[in-house]
Amino acid sequence: MADSFELIVTRKDPVLVSPASETPKGIHYLSNLDQNIAIIVKTFYYFKSNSRSNEESANVIKKSLSAVLVHYYPAAGRLTISPEGKIAVNCTGEGVVVVEAEANCGIEKIKDAIWEIDQPETLEKLVYNVPGARNILEIPPVVVQVTNFKCGGFVLGLGMNHNMFDGIAAMEFLNSWAETARGLPLSVPPFLDHTLLRPRTPPKIEFPHNEFEELDDISGTGKLYSDEKLVYKSFLFGPEKLEKLKIMAESKTTTFQTLTGFLWRARCQALGLKPDQRIKLLFAADGRSRFVPELPKGYSGNGIVFTYSVTTAGEVTLNPLSHTVGLVKSAVEMVTDGFMRSAIDYFEVTRARPSLTATLLITSWAKLSFHTKDFGWGEPVVSGPVGLPEKEVILFLPCGSDTKSINVLLGLPGSAMKVFEGLMDI
Repeated sequence: MADSFELIVTRKDPVLVSPASETPKGIHYLSNLDQNIAIIVKTFYYFKSNSRSNEESANVIKKSLSAVLVHYYPAAGRLTISPEGKIAVNCTGEGVVVVEAEANCGIEKIKDAIWEIDQPETLEKLVYNVPGARNILEIPPVVVQVTNFKCGGFVLGLGMNHNMFDGIAAMEFLNSWAETARGLPLSVPPFLDHTLLRPRTPPKIEFPHNEFEELDDISGTGKLYSDEKLVYKSFLFGPEKLEKLKIMAESKTTTFQTLTGFLWRARCQALGLKPDQRIKLLFAADGRSRFVPELPKGYSGNGIVFTYSVTTAGEVTLNPLSHTVGLVKSAVEMVTDGFMRSAIDYFEVTRARPSLTATLLITSWAKLSFHTKDFGWGEPVVSGPVGLPEKEVILFLPCGSDTKSINVLLGLPGSAMKVFEGLMDI
């Protein structure tokens, strides 16, 4: 059986791929929105073409990467700490770490892990982890692994630093890289100046910012996570199921708002949270079009801001779904230019980062064009995340070219996952 097969990946020594021509040097400013999420986001893309083998996959990937780094030169640098004590990029031109690898099988042997995306221990083998790195400053902004499979396909595995790329910026980087591999000009050249989002002088905190609030775990959730193994599952929400949820919510809301409210409620129930447990919902809203003026096309950085709802578990679980969806809707409507500028200034004054205790963090990649990256082997057969960055995260994913369905990935302790699965049957 596919799920009992052990994938063995043999890696060559890593190499550095630097920009194809001279690029600017010096310190590259990262905004306060760039400071919020200091994690490496890992993704994979499986390519297979009937007309082109994988023999030249690594050479094409490396050559095109070198060329696109001329435009995205901060990605060839290294993270550092600025004199203000913030994360910044030292544009050294050192290059991106690239590793070539061979798998001991064809892709069909790990099809469950690839298509269900709920076996991170297998998918992790397709992304290179820099050995000995003690913190995010010791990991290059972009790390690449090209793994050839015996079936003639290959997987491009990426580790990208969220301090430099949010989801939209990462997809635009990948698209530019793929266009370069096919000899095309960049359709969306990057806009690299993050100083557009500098804090105001003096800072003006004009809104409450409870997204940073530290909540107490009075329900023993931390112990549940430590006592039981984390189980990952993905759940497909097709058009009919999503429409049924909207009817259950009894309100005119978006698919995101309805699904988020439904999952927040179900997760609280599955974890058995006490009614008086204070809880928080966090999710990222894209601010590119909400800033005044709007951020330039191709803005290559974090254009997202966290919005939130803080309430009690009882208010979410004991009220109708429509009430919880209303809380999500209010959180969306809170995101204005004033709120986002206030959040930027709040970090400037407090240096606080969002706390995840008693929190659900929803990250939506549902509208990101994962499946449109063509390096010369056609679009990916399948692509997606390699695990989840934190146990509190639920990820919304696209279903290939099916724009009307959403795949939901999350991890829960085993006993809670059994309850959660039952709640997904609607």
